[in-house]
Amino acid sequence: MKAHRVHRVSARPDALAGMVLARDVRGGAGERAFPKGHVVQDADVPALLALDWDELHVIEVEPGEIHEDEAGRRIASAVAGEGTTVGAVGGGHWPIVAAHRGRLSVDVERLARVNAIEGACAYTLYDGQIVEAGETVARAKITPFVIDETRIEMVERITRDGPGVVRVARFQPTVVGAVVQETIGERGMTRFRDALGAKVAWFGSQLLPPAFVAPHEGEIAAALERMAAQGARVIVLAGTKAMDPLDPAFLALERLGVALERYGAPAHPGSLFWIARLRDATLLGMPSCGLFSQATVFDLVLPRVLTGERVGREELAALGHGGLITRELAFRFPRYRETSGRGEVE
Repeated sequence: MKAHRVHRVSARPDALAGMVLARDVRGGAGERAFPKGHVVQDADVPALLALDWDELHVIEVEPGEIHEDEAGRRIASAVAGEGTTVGAVGGGHWPIVAAHRGRLSVDVERLARVNAIEGACAYTLYDGQIVEAGETVARAKITPFVIDETRIEMVERITRDGPGVVRVARFQPTVVGAVVQETIGERGMTRFRDALGAKVAWFGSQLLPPAFVAPHEGEIAAALERMAAQGARVIVLAGTKAMDPLDPAFLALERLGVALERYGAPAHPGSLFWIARLRDATLLGMPSCGLFSQATVFDLVLPRVLTGERVGREELAALGHGGLITRELAFRFPRYRETSGRGEVE
């Protein structure tokens, strides 16, 4: 890429066509007549020469180089994966937009490889965020006005194999069950039903009427089996004294031959979260801090499960990075109700 300073007095019309403006060119009233990045066309030359400028900064496009519009579009198309679309260019940036409500997935390692190529830029929201249809989840561009096409081809090779670097997994309508030890009281039962119901409905899933049972292993085991028989593929087990290995909930799991896949998560609030499997159903152990409106580990895991992802030991272990769930991290959660903050249902 070469930069030339072209003076008005010496510029010839045939020398300007095809050049890329490196700066805005303004008219007599200071308005922008030609924007930076504009490729000068034959028809532009008379108007451009008629303006009152001392010098032009232009870029000569050499063989093998392509303009930012084409380059940015190709990077965006290479990076965009399932559940996303590439929008219209604006200001040199190509937006990548969520095609539906879902959970954003970013291949951070391949994204870094793309951005290691000089001049190429692709930048995203954080991996794992919940996004709405039409929301911009990433953008792509190049930093210069023109770039060697071989660099764009390098980006395309990086992204050619495997799923897209940026994807939005759709939430799958799922029947969700809930079993709660009745120690939370009548008011607590109502609040729990309303809170969990609002969350499940936001994902487009159905909550079966929760089973409130006595803290007895036999009743809990029977309730879990009933939920599974009614088609629940996700079952929330709440009201457990999770630090007590002899809690009836854990004894019920033993009775059913269910082993905990992971007990505890490196995050707070919700570090006593656990996960297990009852045949085709995923069991989620909700800690007491997540029974009502507070966003916890449960609110990080539930969206993943409802996209059909299998969440296990490794996935829970990875929650440690960003596991300090403060108010500043509320952007990671859904807005379950328009009148509430993200992650809240009250």
